[in-house]
Amino acid sequence: MAAVKVIKHTPFVPRLPKDVPLPPSPAESTSPPPPVKKKTRKSKTKEKEKEKVKEGVQGIKRQGEQEKGNANAQRENEMPQPEPLKPLAWASLTDSNSNSHPPIFTKDGSHFFSIVRERIKIHSTLSGKVISTLPGPQDEGHQDVITSAILSANNAFQLITVSLDGTIKVWDFLEGILLHTINLEQPIHHVCGHEKIKDYVFVATAKAKKKGISDGDEQQKPNRSAKTSTEESCIILRVSLKPQNPASGAKWHKSSQITPVGKTRYTAGLAVSASGEWLIAVAGHKAYVAQMSALKSGFTKYVSPEALTCLAVHPLEDYFATGDAKGVVRLWYCLNQGRPAVANVEKRSQTSELHWHAHAVSSVAFTTNGAYLLSGGEEAVLVIWQLHSGKKEFVPRVGSPIKSVVVSRSSAAEEEYLMGLADASFAFISSATLKLSRVFSRIKLDSVTSSARASSSSATPLAVHSLSSTLVLPSSHPSSLQTYSPSSSMLVAELEVSPSNRVSRQEEKMLEPSRVERVVISPSGEWMATIDRREGDESFRGEIYLKIWWWDKKSAFWILNTRVDRPHSLNKVTSMSFSPSDENWLVTTGEDKNVKTWRIRSTKDKKGNVEVSWTSRSSFGFRLEMPRDSAWSPDGSLLAVALDGSVALYDSISNALHFTIVCSECPKISSIHFIGHHGQYIAVLGGPNLVICDIINRSVRWHRRHKHAYVTLVPHPYQDTFATIHRSPSDTINELMVYSLSSSTPLLSQRLPFGIRNLVWYPAPNHVARSRTFSLVGITHAFGVVLLGHDISIANEASLSTKALQKGLAVPKRSLFEEMFGVPALTDMSHNAVSSTIDTSLPWKSSETGSVFDAPAYLMPPMENLFEPLINGFLKLRLKENVDEEHQSGIQGVPDEITTEPMDIEEPAFIEMGKVSNNDILDTFIPFFKDIAGLPDYPFHSDTRPVAVTLPSTPSSNHAKPAPRTVTSQKLNPNVSSKKQASTPSVPAKTGKKRSRHSLA
Repeated sequence: MAAVKVIKHTPFVPRLPKDVPLPPSPAESTSPPPPVKKKTRKSKTKEKEKEKVKEGVQGIKRQGEQEKGNANAQRENEMPQPEPLKPLAWASLTDSNSNSHPPIFTKDGSHFFSIVRERIKIHSTLSGKVISTLPGPQDEGHQDVITSAILSANNAFQLITVSLDGTIKVWDFLEGILLHTINLEQPIHHVCGHEKIKDYVFVATAKAKKKGISDGDEQQKPNRSAKTSTEESCIILRVSLKPQNPASGAKWHKSSQITPVGKTRYTAGLAVSASGEWLIAVAGHKAYVAQMSALKSGFTKYVSPEALTCLAVHPLEDYFATGDAKGVVRLWYCLNQGRPAVANVEKRSQTSELHWHAHAVSSVAFTTNGAYLLSGGEEAVLVIWQLHSGKKEFVPRVGSPIKSVVVSRSSAAEEEYLMGLADASFAFISSATLKLSRVFSRIKLDSVTSSARASSSSATPLAVHSLSSTLVLPSSHPSSLQTYSPSSSMLVAELEVSPSNRVSRQEEKMLEPSRVERVVISPSGEWMATIDRREGDESFRGEIYLKIWWWDKKSAFWILNTRVDRPHSLNKVTSMSFSPSDENWLVTTGEDKNVKTWRIRSTKDKKGNVEVSWTSRSSFGFRLEMPRDSAWSPDGSLLAVALDGSVALYDSISNALHFTIVCSECPKISSIHFIGHHGQYIAVLGGPNLVICDIINRSVRWHRRHKHAYVTLVPHPYQDTFATIHRSPSDTINELMVYSLSSSTPLLSQRLPFGIRNLVWYPAPNHVARSRTFSLVGITHAFGVVLLGHDISIANEASLSTKALQKGLAVPKRSLFEEMFGVPALTDMSHNAVSSTIDTSLPWKSSETGSVFDAPAYLMPPMENLFEPLINGFLKLRLKENVDEEHQSGIQGVPDEITTEPMDIEEPAFIEMGKVSNNDILDTFIPFFKDIAGLPDYPFHSDTRPVAVTLPSTPSSNHAKPAPRTVTSQKLNPNVSSKKQASTPSVPAKTGKKRSRHSLA
């Protein structure tokens, strides 16, 4: 401490009058110079004294600078210098959602494929979990974004993908291996095929843009337009999947045959008709149609009044549907028209219009039977069109704008509609109820919302909830928050902070929604505070709310506790933070130049119940300066407020001002943070300046100026280190630096391949307490979520075994007889095992029972699926002890004179399904159906003769070998009672015993 005081005191040496510099001499005159006087001994002595005084002053200055440097070195040596840190690893928690290609279902509908940049993810239809990924670790995948994919017409277990790298890859997705690659050396945008053309596919390749016109060409052709480039166009090619030299062993091959079909604008869709006779492409304002038998003749062009955005072909008939930029769905009946005599001509076609959408249609799809057409777009509403009547039904509020729609073609279950949403989630809709059945999503992020947020100056909300180890992030809609668990890679919940009508936009003007700007969570994890704000305009007054939420541990959800309207009038809130002390105070600062604190208030009602709410505690300011940021000391005893060029420290209880620290090195402060667990130092950020202040000595410890501005700072909770993010000229690259309090030299300097909007400390599950390692989570400029740290661990889907796809249990396909009469009693145990594993039914609630049978009978599921869960909801499982007690009490209450009829208590006998064929089971019912139909009893065919099924009976008590019981099919007479039929000689049965319910006759 003494050294610090010494270096601040520099001895003052007054200057003598002799040392004062003389004024400049006047201009030279034309008169002759005066004669030079000789120096006397007295003048020489005075000059020597002046030189000695100057040397003394300079020596004192050098000594002061040396002492100052020694003091700085001594201060840096007081704290141990930490070792340099290793670079931080990072992992993305979000998937890129730039691809709008619809998912592809497998042939049995048990899995579907989704495109994520250069990879293909294989999801389970039931659970939505990623079962496998392509490519595997042993194969080389695409080098650029995958644009389209289809199932192979030759093999239903092969997938064909195309990419902007100009390659076509054929995959065996069961084994997860790459079969072969065909290189076209041109970017590919679409691919399609047909079962009648098994060895060929049709692709839309991009044609290079035209280069700029030279000055000489402009002089020769002055009337020519001076455009430097034209719109990107495509060339449709028919490509053979057979390589030229398959035995060469190269990584990629050239196709054995490539046939050009025609040139189009940038294609929005490419497909083959249901009959396989027509090739259809949509691009710009035209639909291009080519006949398979005459591909060399080129396309016939059909003009659309608006730009086309999507395409779908009818599954049974030769016509197709398109959607355009104005929201019109148009059906085209031009495939049956004769081919024109002249190639590449434009024609008009007979069409029908279906119009409901207010904005562009993103996707259209036909149902399996072709009776309905599905369409979706920016309105987040799925429209189901009945084609023969033109009527429509809606599935509103699906959660986000619809980018793609596809129909599940599985024959083992009911038809479902799968939607790919703009927030990177998948939603299934039941065709029977037209309601959302399940939604699969990780982190919901919408590109439209992201771009709108990027243009605003508000901060990006991000917080960590310690009780549930989850992240609180902005959701796809700006008025909502979502809770995500990085450890399980699951979306836990979504919280609508500001209820709003999610209307997309009115014509071309975007509606300004309410946005969640800030979110903080108390250190105890019990309280959360949010700020949601909506800008006002000429027709609507702005609004801003402070909402405080309470964490309900039972429901594991946030419940709104208090809402404060206009906490700082209509001005923007600049900062918000909870106190780390036990009082759970909240501080907010705003552009109204006030600092406000909030506390918990407990009241009792008339019944004695305690109600907890939040109320204002105090409000103060500092010399009419605007507070930029606020921070609590680690023990909660001090409150630091960042002003324009200084930091004011207040007592947290009395709000008394202790002192202020003026930071002349940082004229405009943006944020402040306490560094270290002792709370002695404060880090001040402002533009490119970073200042570390010592609040005990009330001095600046060190200052560092960077060439780029600072974005944010995150202190280490256990060490005297902190991490900073620097803003770069481009948003795609940021620089991360780690500093220590002992020196301004960074311990780590690392460049990140993405820009950071917000960064917070994330306590990883495997993080060791008091460790020097860092664990951070941030939101990028592209609104992705990344984990940064030395020891990060998340579920890596890319490392999943590709063999898992074969091990998955599929839903068994039911026969026509089972659809009519249900599963037979003699079922295989493996069938039961499969059905039990895929049971996703929820327990029935009493409030739902009344509406179970409201749906039409033809839309209801089979009764066997409803009976068991419905009865289990009413009946309670009884234990064996209770059953025995009730049985004994019932026997004691029976009078002695009453005799009970002997009952057959034999266990039901089951037969292995492998020993009884389906034909044998059906043959036993032939006499029954003949009797109902009134048909004569003709001799049976050899294939439909009655079968005798031998059922093993239960062994008796003497362990004798039981005689087999034979059950044969017989003709039932409706006029004869069941007891008489049971006693007929054709079916041997014991008198007085009940027949087994498993008898076939």
